[in-house]
Amino acid sequence: MSILKYPDLAFQSSEVIYKTQEDLLRRHLRHICDNSPYYRDKLKGIDIEHFTLDSLQQLPLTDKSDFSHHNDQFQAVSDRAVEDMSFSSGTTGQPTKFVYTRSDLERLAYNEAQGFRSCGFTDEDIILLTCTMDRCFIAGLAYYSGPRSLGAALIRNGNSTLASHLDIIKRISPTAMIGVPSFLLKLGKCITSEGFNLADHSIKRMVCIGEPLRDRELNFLKAGEELERIWGAKVYSTYASTETITAFCECEYQRGGHYSPDLGIVEIVDENDQNLPNGEVGEVVVTPLQMEGMPMIRYKTGDISFIIDTGCPCGRNIPRLGPILGRRNQMMKIHGTTMYPQSVQAVLDGLPQVKEYYLKVQHNESFSEHLTVYVALDGDQSQADDILQKLQARLRVKPELKIVPIEEIRKVVYRPESRKPVRFIDERK
Repeated sequence: MSILKYPDLAFQSSEVIYKTQEDLLRRHLRHICDNSPYYRDKLKGIDIEHFTLDSLQQLPLTDKSDFSHHNDQFQAVSDRAVEDMSFSSGTTGQPTKFVYTRSDLERLAYNEAQGFRSCGFTDEDIILLTCTMDRCFIAGLAYYSGPRSLGAALIRNGNSTLASHLDIIKRISPTAMIGVPSFLLKLGKCITSEGFNLADHSIKRMVCIGEPLRDRELNFLKAGEELERIWGAKVYSTYASTETITAFCECEYQRGGHYSPDLGIVEIVDENDQNLPNGEVGEVVVTPLQMEGMPMIRYKTGDISFIIDTGCPCGRNIPRLGPILGRRNQMMKIHGTTMYPQSVQAVLDGLPQVKEYYLKVQHNESFSEHLTVYVALDGDQSQADDILQKLQARLRVKPELKIVPIEEIRKVVYRPESRKPVRFIDERK
């Protein structure tokens, strides 16, 4: 099965987009019914040839547990057709397998190219990759293959030292960077501390992965503001899940994540798996179209966000995905108030006296949930009361606050086995 490409579909009328997605959905369902052991029985009785996009909610939802427990049954191609394979943590304790055919890898590159093109990347760019491609990290392969298919030059420096990245920036003058916001911020501060003015240098765009950059109102969090200030570059956010390999990337107007309508259908569902109207917050569900190796239907990502259906100045005529506000399994209920770790982090990131932090949620003796915030402060320890007041004003509850040395926090947050800082520890059982 070869991928069908519609690079300008997002700019077409709603009617054209709807018709194209419906045709691709039927094609997707035919492939699944013919080749997927997992879905074959689940889709019995479905009239694929007359199936409509409006009937999508009649199809079963799929979650990570389904994928882990029935992992091999999701494979819809022979082993000989597999050209790439990766693994990630699963709910069964065994690594979950993902297989990709040549068509899937072509789709991966096309998917990412569409996103990078939307925020202004061209074949004239030289892009410094600060994310790894090893350890079965499929996103790393995507961030390499997408810009490469645009004709851009890439420097795969990965998780190298700050000094190594600085040397490349000075010698090669890359025009763009891709990486985790916290690392790019650390790199920028390190470089500027040496008297090197990044704002006068070559980096003009940064695509950030793995961590949130914006709040519910699409305003920059502190990390986003600092990145644009320190680097003198425009900062774009992108999001995808390993299972669906369907990306959502901001365009030049930075008003939410665009996706390629020929590669996926997006829904938002509530705690009862019912579809929510545009603008309401719930779990992101994606049906990734044109996937061959392990095709899925209505995959529940576990990520919390919302759909933006107001027009975008870029002219794309599809709804956009808002920032990821949290993970469903990270939802906390503290003193009856529902919140996600990102809400707490947004407050702490905006306080200059907080140098490092992490959160820990536990069950107390009565099995209600208890949140403790560990922070390292710069200067006067008496600022704790002010921090608590700011947390309470934003969250409407007052967590427990502990002031600890910065070295202790860094041991928890920066772990060699993790690509990203670990700022949320869940000890609930």
